[in-house]
Amino acid sequence: MCVAYVKQDLSWEKMRDYDDIILFLGEFGRFQIAVFVLLSLSALPNGYVGMSMVFLADIPDHRCKLPLTNSSENGDQHVRLATEEYSRRVGPDMCSRYKKTNNTAASASEFGNETEGCLEGWNFSTEKYTSTIVSEWVLVCDNAWKVPFSTSIFFLGVLIGSFISGHLSDRFGRKPVFFSTMAFQTIITLIQSTSINWPMFCVLNCLRGVGQISNYISSLVLGSEILGKSTRGSYTLLGHSVAFGVGYACLPLFAYFIRGWRMLLVASAIPCVFFIPLWWVIPESPRWLLSQGRVEEAELVIKNAAKMNRVPAPEVIFRADECTELTTADMRNITIVSLILWTATCMIFYGLSLNTANMSGDSYLNCFISATTEIVAYVGTWLLINHAQRPTILFSSLLFCGIMLLVIRLVPDDQIVLSQVLALLGKLGVSGAYSFLYLFSTELFPTVVRNMGLGVASMAARVGSILSPYVLYIGVYNKILPYIIFGIISLFSAGLSLLLPDTRGCKLPENISQVKPIRRLCSSKELSTEQCDHDLEEFPKLENRSNCTRLPNT
Repeated sequence: MCVAYVKQDLSWEKMRDYDDIILFLGEFGRFQIAVFVLLSLSALPNGYVGMSMVFLADIPDHRCKLPLTNSSENGDQHVRLATEEYSRRVGPDMCSRYKKTNNTAASASEFGNETEGCLEGWNFSTEKYTSTIVSEWVLVCDNAWKVPFSTSIFFLGVLIGSFISGHLSDRFGRKPVFFSTMAFQTIITLIQSTSINWPMFCVLNCLRGVGQISNYISSLVLGSEILGKSTRGSYTLLGHSVAFGVGYACLPLFAYFIRGWRMLLVASAIPCVFFIPLWWVIPESPRWLLSQGRVEEAELVIKNAAKMNRVPAPEVIFRADECTELTTADMRNITIVSLILWTATCMIFYGLSLNTANMSGDSYLNCFISATTEIVAYVGTWLLINHAQRPTILFSSLLFCGIMLLVIRLVPDDQIVLSQVLALLGKLGVSGAYSFLYLFSTELFPTVVRNMGLGVASMAARVGSILSPYVLYIGVYNKILPYIIFGIISLFSAGLSLLLPDTRGCKLPENISQVKPIRRLCSSKELSTEQCDHDLEEFPKLENRSNCTRLPNT
């Protein structure tokens, strides 16, 4: 078997490559370091904003309020929920209580064996939280469906933001969208902390999701287009993704000291304010400016970068005829495969992340360990990007995740710790795959539609994240079933990832015509290895080689 190199009828532009033009800047000078660090730090708020529902919507211990009696305990309705006597007198579960009998004696015998609903409401424990949206608006029992819905509505906002921000960034620029969405996210979060009812909270939670993903994607694309190819992978994984993981790790620290959901939202909004002044430091993407024909502005950015790096800049950097032109080619296969992978990976990633609240043990510690696992995955993936093909890294990460999650089915019910370790190992694998998809997709989509392409991929991913809380909800009836579902989807995605072309060491495509085709297997009778190599030689040395991919013989 070999891989057929798919030729396309392309009108190749004879232009100098962008990366070659700006070689005089150097790969990692003061300018690149500033962009790398500042844009990476901007991902910190996105880390804890995206996962904050773990604590905002956590369900405290609760029991029905006792019916009014004439006993000496009538006024003590807020008895500690953990007391055995209280639990025995209230009812068999958290959604019902024992009916009061006609016996007026001040004893437990005044309650019979018949049950009724919690007519006077519920008492919520304040041992762990002073308040969550669950205790604030009584989202338990018949209203329990509102808890996963509150999380899903956030991801619905992320879906909408993924679609809108891509179009806005490609139309108006990466920089305006980056800063406007950061301000939008901050304002919405502060307003959300004043919500007077659950519908208001949900609407604002949706808008918060719009701002969170729009800001995250625009900063990722902005940095990837400004930095050179040797730094791009480090920025995406070691900078941007690790900063996201550190922000996630800060969430349980904030939640531990701030036990009320309103003040936790305020605390999550304040750090974003400090990034607004970066407007006067971070430039617009020169690649995007060139794609819009704004040559003088692109040259000004590069000349300012040269001044900061203390290197001389040519008098003329770009020629007017080197502006990127939109050409036509078939991106259908790459787009379809990417959308499926994003949807599946995001479902598993957020499913395992949100599941930390359901794990046994301390929820704050579980959340911190989950975040630390992500950071380890990001660093580990960064160490591999220069030593393995892109599809191989993605395949291995998803395969490892799927195996770990399916093995949980074989663990005895009493081995809870082992199950949790396997779940965290699965999270390790899918975290690496999820962060790697951002780098991989950045290299697959061309400059003219890169932000829109990432936006559409992220929009598809939010279908998975919207579904993830409901997959977790199945665990109420069968604790193992969510892991089995996530494991099967992970293995399927691993196989699908092998269709994508390898982009390691390649320059970012500028035009749609430079997008690589998917890898297609053919029979050795139809096309021998020598024929594959011959087809590769027929292409021009630079441009057409980037449109061919070959797998090892099998």
